[in-house]
Amino acid sequence: MVFVALGSNSGDSQRIILETMARLQNFSSWPILKSSLWRTSPVDCPPGSPTFVNAVVGLEPRSDETPESLLAKLRELEREFGRAPKKIPNEPRPLDLDLISFGTEMRRTPELMLPHPRAHLRRFVLQPLSEIAPDLILPGCRETARQLLAALRSGETVTRL
Repeated sequence: MVFVALGSNSGDSQRIILETMARLQNFSSWPILKSSLWRTSPVDCPPGSPTFVNAVVGLEPRSDETPESLLAKLRELEREFGRAPKKIPNEPRPLDLDLISFGTEMRRTPELMLPHPRAHLRRFVLQPLSEIAPDLILPGCRETARQLLAALRSGETVTRL
């Protein structure tokens, strides 16, 4: 199973996330798992950044899919929804897709780190991930998504929409 985190804080974020979820179904050989939508506070963003709408999707990759090929498809989806090259780190964006995990695969390249190196530290990832895969153990971790969420101490706010 592959898990992808979705975020948007520019434009009609709820619509963008819902449309992206529908599009992600095309990348899966089974019906996707979809979390609720969550309104979340911006983390490590420029001052005054708008709140985010976040979610997580679980999909079963097609047999010929690799983490790198899926990442390329996710980047193309971001561009289709209007994401421009970054000018400022973590600036507002209509769509941000992060590959959280790809089965048990691990990567440490300039283009891709698996599992996502900060997923276990972010409530905006762990809250929706725990909703659809509470017993998931990310590669390299010992705790489940639910346990990571319960132990997390952060100032982030997350509210189910």
